[in-house]
Amino acid sequence: MSLKLTLDATAPHGAMQAMYLGRACELAYLPAAEGAAAFQDQLGLQAELVSVRNTQVYVGQNDANIVLAFRGSESLATLDGFRDWLLTNARNFLILPEGQLGTDFAAAGVGARFHSGFMTALADVWAEMFARVDREFSRSERPVWVTGHSLGGAIALLCGWRLQQQFINVHQICTFGAPMIGNDAAAAAFAREFPDKIFRYVDAGDIVPRLPTVSLFTNTYMHCQREIVVGQISAAALQEKIDALAQAAPDGEISEQVESSLWNELRQGMPSHMMGNYLSRLAMS
Repeated sequence: MSLKLTLDATAPHGAMQAMYLGRACELAYLPAAEGAAAFQDQLGLQAELVSVRNTQVYVGQNDANIVLAFRGSESLATLDGFRDWLLTNARNFLILPEGQLGTDFAAAGVGARFHSGFMTALADVWAEMFARVDREFSRSERPVWVTGHSLGGAIALLCGWRLQQQFINVHQICTFGAPMIGNDAAAAAFAREFPDKIFRYVDAGDIVPRLPTVSLFTNTYMHCQREIVVGQISAAALQEKIDALAQAAPDGEISEQVESSLWNELRQGMPSHMMGNYLSRLAMS
């Protein structure tokens, strides 16, 4: 049985909007033909899948809204490079964008640094995706919503910024279980650009939103606000495990042993990270 949800841009952010966008994130994992049918049936959107290398996004639209839903990692155990992005090379991935990316993110300020892996993932899909968004927005200006789960949430945030720089006003960015995308200056820039427009849903037992990290004590990466926490029950247990690892690591450095332990915790905590879990938490809230 299909479930019809609605997306009301005139209402403040709430459970219905989160459920709608969360369902879009779940449907984003479907292949093109099945996904297009599900977006129409469940969300009332005509949706097309744009897929380039490892980045996939559905561009959906109806008379009232335009929705971009970025697919996350289908399996953290098999996604090429995701472990490196979150842990192994987290310090080296924090860079000042160059070329067209550098132009689009210049407004973030001279101190802003962003995760190059997430930037590259967005760049892969940008041209085709933007062409479709620009076509629809030019045909009829409507609220634009950008959403994503896991890796898709990180890409969604960066996509929202680039859309703004191309004069497409973003109504809201809503992410689920997303990692951090940049440093404190980058987070501050997003706060200025999107006041009260970013909503990050985080399960307390999900380790991915605590990453990337360069240390168990301090971290160069920072989150964009606003964070909405669900599933408080497992938060203390997860923090205890991270604290134990920190005590065993000199200066909290991410050694190969600590990295393996963190990755093992992430894999064991996969149920907390899955999009289905986030939808269940939202349904209970």
